[in-house]
Amino acid sequence: MTVPNPYAPLLDAIPVERHEADVLGGRTAYWVYGPADAATTIVAVHGFRGEHHGLEPVVAHLPAVRVISPDLPGFGETAPVPGRRHDLDLYAQWLREFVAAVAPGAVILGHSFGSIVVSAAVAGGLATPRVILVNPIGAPALEGPRGVLTRLAVFYYWAGARLPQWLGEALLRNGLIVRVMSVSMAKTKDSGIRRFVHDQHDTYFSRFADRDVLHDAFLASVSNDVRAFAPLIAQPTLLVAAQRDDITPIEAERELATMFPAADLVEIPDVGHLIHYETPAAAADAITRFLAPSDAGTR
Repeated sequence: MTVPNPYAPLLDAIPVERHEADVLGGRTAYWVYGPADAATTIVAVHGFRGEHHGLEPVVAHLPAVRVISPDLPGFGETAPVPGRRHDLDLYAQWLREFVAAVAPGAVILGHSFGSIVVSAAVAGGLATPRVILVNPIGAPALEGPRGVLTRLAVFYYWAGARLPQWLGEALLRNGLIVRVMSVSMAKTKDSGIRRFVHDQHDTYFSRFADRDVLHDAFLASVSNDVRAFAPLIAQPTLLVAAQRDDITPIEAERELATMFPAADLVEIPDVGHLIHYETPAAAADAITRFLAPSDAGTR
């Protein structure tokens, strides 16, 4: 049974093309949404275990913006970078080189783990006029309100990497465990959106290349957070945070906003770590306001 996509009518009206780029000796798959002559281009970086489809609900609400959405190395249709450990340094370097090759000067957006990758890349020299972080990881995951569950996740990914390969792969791609992850994150009371969220996770959450890449990326996601990079990001920055986020509580997001030289914080109520699925219109509205020309005529 096909689960309806509540955002399909909006998304279907936006042109999209698939491309590939040579980055770090591998091929990065990416999708370009929106008008070619748009005034603003955003490079959008998805979160852990996701791929470009996850950010499409937000893209659907930004019809006037050109959005370039790559699959991270080792996820979706992008193969792992040959001969490299997929740690944060690798992902930050990959993003800097991807943007330089495909969209120099673009606004950079990151969701969840993507917020860490974006922050590390910008702090490391990625040139961009503005930064957008959705559900930013603003505190150590092990110290969040669901720290116990995060520790269970550490064991889960450790076991997946240590068991015999066939068993480890089966564990990491287990549909029941993926569904438990999805249920634990969803906050919406809308049954149609809940079904859509679970279907998205069922369909795309196991599109990783292999267990080694997944384990590397998981360690990068729980061993780092945006706080270390915030003071080094001079560009105007937008934080779109959820008031019910179980990974980074809203109090930590408020503190994170004070660590940037120039940051705006937009809080969205009644949603958790799935802003991109459950409240994409609110996120897109915040992004649109942030990108609007100022009185000085800048973006």
